[in-house]
Amino acid sequence: MRRRNNQDNHSIHLAEDESAWNKFGHLLIVADGMGAHAAGELASQLSVELIPHHYRKLFRGGHAEALQLALAETNAEIFRRGQANPEFRSMGTTTCALAIVPEGAIVAHVGDSRVYRMRGTQLEQLTFDHSLVWEMRASGDLSEEALKNSNIPKNVITRSLGPNASVMVDIEGPYPLQVGDKFLLCSDGLSGQITDEEIGNLLQLLDIQTAVQAMIDLANLRGGPDNITVVVCEITSDRMVNASDSNGTKNVGNATYPLPFGIVAAICLLLSLILLILGQFPIALIALAAAVVAFVTGWLKYRDASSSGLRIHGQHGKGPYRRIQCKPDSRFVNELVGVIQELESWFQENKWPIDSDQLSSLREKARSAEAAKDYSDAIRSHVQAILQMMAEARRYQQDTGQSDDDAIEY
Repeated sequence: MRRRNNQDNHSIHLAEDESAWNKFGHLLIVADGMGAHAAGELASQLSVELIPHHYRKLFRGGHAEALQLALAETNAEIFRRGQANPEFRSMGTTTCALAIVPEGAIVAHVGDSRVYRMRGTQLEQLTFDHSLVWEMRASGDLSEEALKNSNIPKNVITRSLGPNASVMVDIEGPYPLQVGDKFLLCSDGLSGQITDEEIGNLLQLLDIQTAVQAMIDLANLRGGPDNITVVVCEITSDRMVNASDSNGTKNVGNATYPLPFGIVAAICLLLSLILLILGQFPIALIALAAAVVAFVTGWLKYRDASSSGLRIHGQHGKGPYRRIQCKPDSRFVNELVGVIQELESWFQENKWPIDSDQLSSLREKARSAEAAKDYSDAIRSHVQAILQMMAEARRYQQDTGQSDDDAIEY
């Protein structure tokens, strides 16, 4: 609502078939750029375009490793582009990437764009904000209460892709999957305006499309000071869940005994047998020793590859970093009531007509649910009323030719 250009970008790469999913999985990315002119927009665009390319190119059997390398390579490319053009120098972007793969959900992130998981009534933040506030809290310099009452800016990030030649990329997971799990990726245009409890309530009570639209509308109604990007996916396949139950151990089988050492060992062993038959005992012993050395060397390399695979497919990071129980309550209901009242005032001030019958029906349904303390249904009805009013407001703004500067806000 406040910015004239959109520096956010996102991309969704779904595996085209089961074979592709077994190898690469599904990949979702959200990036929030920063920099003067069009630098931020370019940085975030490069992020969402280059990460999928490098992820597939650098994949060697470990999804976490490939994702980490993909973000590192993308950082280097954004840095090079920035150095080559004075207008783009120091451009950067936050980035969060989610790979849904056979061993579960793997997250790679830099900056303060977030990845959440909604399971049942619990919302979990799987990423650590690389921001001044979060870093100070993690270091113990300030308590949670002191941070709430401080004037420390919450939008100062400590890490991003692009400004520097190298960057530390955080990897989280893999997290086992369950049918019904919902994963949400977002820029801080959403998380800065909508509380975690509200995100959790909307995700658990509404279908994905409705929930996402409601989040965007609420963030804009609260001022919309930044671009808002939201990507949500839901786990619906039992086969994906069953694959993740192994938690990565099945992928260790990707490590195989190195063939060249096996061939050398077999040839030397065969040669030692022939020499033994011919009575060449000293040379036969040398050939046998060579066979043993080749076999043992190959076995050591196989063991190292297997243990490396275990590290790659094992648990990364320290997440989830926050767990919030999201129980529908009267507080959120009252918040939504206030939103509707503000919208009604806006319609009256602009003398815009509204479908009062449908709106009255939704509000009556919500009041009945509130009286029965069925806050879930009350929230659903109020959200539907808000979405209806916002859709009509957009239509009237387009019809009257109003600009974004005249957008609805409270």
